Amino acid sequence: MLLINQYIMKRILLILCVLGLVPLTSFGQTSSNTCEEASSATPISGAGIFSVTSVDGTAPTPICPDNSNNSAPNGEWYRYTPTSDYFVTVSSNLSQNSGKDTRLHIYSGTCDSLQCIIGNDDNGSSFLSTASFSAQAGETYYIAWDNYWSVISFDFELSETTVSPAVSFTSTTIDAPGTDRGVVDMNGDFLDDVVSVSSSVISVNYQQSNGSFVQVSHPLTGGVYTASWSMAAGDYNRDGYNDLVYGNSQGAHVVKAKPDGNGYEIAATSNSVFTQRTNFADFDNDGNLDVFICDDIEANEYFINDGTSLTLWEGDDPSAPIAEGLGLITGNYGSVWVDYDNDGDSDLFIAKCGSGPINQLIRNNGNLSFTEVSIEANMNDDIQTWSSAWGDYDSDGDMDAYVGTSSSSQIGKLMQNNDGVFTDITAASGLDIFDSHGHENQPFDFNNDGYIDIFSNGNILLNDGDGTFSILSIGIPQEGPVGDLNNDGFLDIFLFNNAYYNDGNSNNWLKVCLTGTASNINGIGARIEVSSPSFNNASSKKAQIRDVRSAQGFAYMSTLNTHFGLGSDTTIDTVTIYWPSGTIDVVVNPNVNETLIVTEGETLSLQTTIATDLILYPNPTKGLLNLNADYGFENAVYSVFDVTGKRVLNDRFNSNTIDVSELSSGNYILRVIDNGVIKTQKFIKQ
Repeated sequence: MLLINQYIMKRILLILCVLGLVPLTSFGQTSSNTCEEASSATPISGAGIFSVTSVDGTAPTPICPDNSNNSAPNGEWYRYTPTSDYFVTVSSNLSQNSGKDTRLHIYSGTCDSLQCIIGNDDNGSSFLSTASFSAQAGETYYIAWDNYWSVISFDFELSETTVSPAVSFTSTTIDAPGTDRGVVDMNGDFLDDVVSVSSSVISVNYQQSNGSFVQVSHPLTGGVYTASWSMAAGDYNRDGYNDLVYGNSQGAHVVKAKPDGNGYEIAATSNSVFTQRTNFADFDNDGNLDVFICDDIEANEYFINDGTSLTLWEGDDPSAPIAEGLGLITGNYGSVWVDYDNDGDSDLFIAKCGSGPINQLIRNNGNLSFTEVSIEANMNDDIQTWSSAWGDYDSDGDMDAYVGTSSSSQIGKLMQNNDGVFTDITAASGLDIFDSHGHENQPFDFNNDGYIDIFSNGNILLNDGDGTFSILSIGIPQEGPVGDLNNDGFLDIFLFNNAYYNDGNSNNWLKVCLTGTASNINGIGARIEVSSPSFNNASSKKAQIRDVRSAQGFAYMSTLNTHFGLGSDTTIDTVTIYWPSGTIDVVVNPNVNETLIVTEGETLSLQTTIATDLILYPNPTKGLLNLNADYGFENAVYSVFDVTGKRVLNDRFNSNTIDVSELSSGNYILRVIDNGVIKTQKFIKQ
């Protein structure tokens, strides 16, 4: 494993140095006072430990560590030219440097046009510096240290680990005036478009079937607020064209597409919210997309969509339709709607930032109420973060979380989901050495091997499929929306008028696009499960799962199309869609390397039987509904539907009793899903 080998190699180097078998300064130059001097000096060409005896040269610029723009008085420069492709770590975090404080910059390019690859000031709780990046054979890299913290002398170590690049990108310019915020289909053709906005213009680069783009700038009358903080997309009025919600520190707009998709107009506005993350989500489960807006300094706000209009509510208003659970006073930054407990409805996690706020996990109870469960789920961390990335990283059938950090003194955490209680596995995963920090963390499978990776602040944390991650710094932007910009099945990134096209590989893939009928038209909140030879319930790896989400990370809107990498699998057994309405669609043996478009209710669902062994009693009931205690409910999820087919209750079993006391009087159907089989039985609520 790459990271373990790297750790072992570093320890061996230190031991050899102590024994005098490897000189402290080896494989290349001593320091130079300028980049130009380093460019003509003998380069470092291999791993070793190097001594910086003084810092009295030209200060590095631009500044690479992302926590400060402050320049230093002086710097020292090195040139590094690897002989092979390596994953490289440069670190001053050595015992002989105890008590010192360093700052590190690593560049590519030429001295007159340096480009930051990565930098580091403080490595976790240490004031020393560590940075890792992917280096290509024969390329020139510059390593620079400065004395912003008055460093006089110290040692640093350069280590190399052989690695075959699993992901690479090629950059191409696409003009996108305004603030870049989205890579998402805006006109209903399931091709991801590029969306950028200003207060008065919505600019869309519409992707064509041949991979080209047609730019259209749509004037927005009455626009006041910009998308300086975040943007989300979803078709809240079900007309076939996605709408937007975005805002800044003064307020937020919900902007809807015109009926023919040719233009936009303001549908609703909040003049009171200090906007952070925005989302579309059907959190009252009526089939209409609602709008959620994190507020930094007050209670969160949300718009309830009744199918004809949007009504704005303060999250702490006791008269609101959802009066509990969504207010969450102060420091609300990165919200994401995710079904963490596998009960079929979307829960809410909010990343917090500021002085004192604790990250919060809010459980959807399935009955229009929410409960804060952070402590019992072990997600009540005070790590300072703007976003989290949720995915089934260990392929065991539930959603884990990578909680990133915006603080230079903290390390992001990988939290493993174990039946709704989370365990910190950061060290075991190898991510305890990943010290990059910033605002953006998003989960996507970039190399289509079937394991979800993490796009984190200019790096890809590549999921090795064995519980560990490799850290790739490969010339991509610090952040940006993710989607398929050339419809080749591999995920790309966009930022600042640059499309970073994924170069791809030989792995197979599937793209799933949803059209809801009883559910919201985007299928937001649906759980999609793909079973293939390498990923199925009979193997050690369970079927791949994804939730359809409107907005992940902090600022950007990434694709609403759902991507699955298949690795070397050339066939797919089944694709199962669990819709928010409770409908289940199963597609058998779809083709690989294609886009699968599924309309809700169009396929045969899982096997359904009228149950005789559930034995509901009392029936009719006024409150509690008891089920056969011998049935076994360990893996089962239940839903209750009224006579119109609307799902009114939904949860996982934790006993053989269901509380239906809040339901109105009438006839209902109980549905139990257990190990791929649906069982139903009628009951009466008095």
